[in-house]
Amino acid sequence: MTLPDPARIAVERIITDNKDKQGALLPILHGIQDSIGHIPPEAVSVIADELNLSRAEVHGVVSFYHHFRQSPPGRHTIQICQAESCQAMGGSKLTKHAKECLGIDFHETTADQEFSLEPVYCLGNCACSPAVMVDDEVYGRVTDDGLEQLLSQVRKGQQ
Repeated sequence: MTLPDPARIAVERIITDNKDKQGALLPILHGIQDSIGHIPPEAVSVIADELNLSRAEVHGVVSFYHHFRQSPPGRHTIQICQAESCQAMGGSKLTKHAKECLGIDFHETTADQEFSLEPVYCLGNCACSPAVMVDDEVYGRVTDDGLEQLLSQVRKGQQ
């Protein structure tokens, strides 16, 4: 494995702690992502070997679930709700605007590593649609201008 030592140690520990559990793959993947922020490609073969799975099987799970990242996330994660209530209240337009402002699509990170953009399928803020979550803070009734203000505040460290 060609991961930096701290990441390699974390991956090995998480695999060891979970490999004997029933359905160990998902807990291992969640543990790795929680620990180092993404599932490095170098970890896939190690996981596969330890669980007696093919690399294709592990990669298939990683790529199937939108929650799992295969590259490091930006410093801040922007999630835009894609559920019905938010869509009915302008979520599609807001999503398009966010992609244009950031210059990225869902599951991508800006070139400066500042922002990652992710879809989410309900933030539990339906009464205040459309909803956006910036890192761990949920915002409601977000407009295009409001999103730009949020991004500006985050860039300035004022969130």
